[in-house]
Amino acid sequence: MFAPAPFLLKDVSVSQVMIQVCVALIPGIAAYASLVGPAILVQLVIATLAALLAEAIMLKVRGKPLALFLTDGSAIVTAWLIALTFPPLAPWWLVVTGTVFAVVVAKHLYGGLGQNPFNPAMVAFAVCIVAFPALMSQWPSVGLQLGLIDQMNIILGWAPRVDTLTGATPLDAMKTALKLGEGSFDVTTLLANQDIYGNFAGRGWEWVAAGYLLGGLWLWHRKLITWHVPLAFVASLSLISGALWLYNPGQFASPLFHLLSGGAMLGAFFIATDPVSGCTTPRGKLIFGAGAGLLAYIIRVFGGYPDGVAFAVLLMNLSAPLIDLLTQPPIFGMKDKA
Repeated sequence: MFAPAPFLLKDVSVSQVMIQVCVALIPGIAAYASLVGPAILVQLVIATLAALLAEAIMLKVRGKPLALFLTDGSAIVTAWLIALTFPPLAPWWLVVTGTVFAVVVAKHLYGGLGQNPFNPAMVAFAVCIVAFPALMSQWPSVGLQLGLIDQMNIILGWAPRVDTLTGATPLDAMKTALKLGEGSFDVTTLLANQDIYGNFAGRGWEWVAAGYLLGGLWLWHRKLITWHVPLAFVASLSLISGALWLYNPGQFASPLFHLLSGGAMLGAFFIATDPVSGCTTPRGKLIFGAGAGLLAYIIRVFGGYPDGVAFAVLLMNLSAPLIDLLTQPPIFGMKDKA
């Protein structure tokens, strides 16, 4: 019985990898669209067109071949991640602003594909939530039923943005209730009495998280990502949330709530695993994932933002070069690092 040597890898192009990442996102997108309606599909189209246009302009300015880089799919993956992390009814110009900033500033001003030190999609999210916090916090209310035309009118600014159409996310609602209640509310009562939380972590959002988990496992099965970052992210988020939940279950939600809420699964499998802005050594990937999960929990529970995945990943991007330096394995045949 013959098998290829373990150091012989398949010759996979960038475009093939990006296409498979997009395919892996489809289960989560399908669950997302069934939950909030077709608005998310509109945002995906808007973000994709903005990303490709910005990419083409920057390639032209830099004197790079348009066809080669426009078809590699990297701009599309960035656009999809931006659309999936922004509120689905966000105005079109907000999605375009974030996408253009990601492609122009976070990607091309650092040298283009493979040179960016920070995850471009998370840079876009961080910039927009700091610059436009009110718009970035307007998520569809639970049970909102709007057709494609109505949602497109809101996104394009042809219909007024009525406050009753939007509401807080489960993470934001839980955090605000516990903070403003000053001890008069506990997690168990909130979960039992508010429809927004559904069965585990948000009415319908559990299925969106399950879709991202399914797609992420498929990426791991295809060996496009390794297990280190997702497992470390999920483990650290579970451990810190579980420890505080056991310490005071009235004030801290369970690990299941945190794993299935917000961008935890999307961050663990599709964002923190970015091979360019993350760590490269196996031990470095474990530290990177664990740090991102821990920071995400600290920011979403004790910080000023309802979800902390974007800032957690960016902070770990900042630390990645040092982590890689400290976790370099020794050269074969030597006991110590060179």
